[in-house]
Amino acid sequence: MARPREFDRDVALEKALRVFWAKGFAATSTDDLREAMGIGRQSLYGAFGDKRTLYLEALDTYQQRTNTGHVKRLSAPASPIRGIEELLVGLVSEDDCERILGCMGVGSVGEFGVTDPELNARRGAASAALGRRIFERVSEGQRSGEINPALDAEETTSFIQMTMTGLQVAARGGANASDLKAMARFATQRLKP
Repeated sequence: MARPREFDRDVALEKALRVFWAKGFAATSTDDLREAMGIGRQSLYGAFGDKRTLYLEALDTYQQRTNTGHVKRLSAPASPIRGIEELLVGLVSEDDCERILGCMGVGSVGEFGVTDPELNARRGAASAALGRRIFERVSEGQRSGEINPALDAEETTSFIQMTMTGLQVAARGGANASDLKAMARFATQRLKP
């Protein structure tokens, strides 16, 4: 029996993530994954398990990466309202291919619905972590007078997260970058006193 070829697991996972991101779970075959990852069937199953297990790991990697970027854009400016604007505008890639690929997290809802407990838990954990940081910035903005203090901070946080989802879905649908950025700035303006 031939010994499985050595490969870089992180590089292979990144390649699988891009296939799932572009094609979705249902349209991705095991052969698509194997070819993109440059590994054999035995190596695929041995290192990553079945297609669903690989998808869940890719989704976790994607959500961790995107949340890190979201928090960085949200936290970088001293101004809370500017941080929220950068968070929203930063969702929109200037690269047509990247923008149209869209959000894997939103895509997973389309693929599996909202009744899959394992996916719900993973998406919920990612959303809650980001939500806490958005809530902190909203509260900070209300204290400084940049964000309307009459707004409910929890509802405002939900509004921002729903706006993020809408921008990602529109990006996946092929909306152009300038229109999406204008909508992101419009949403931010709704928060001001």
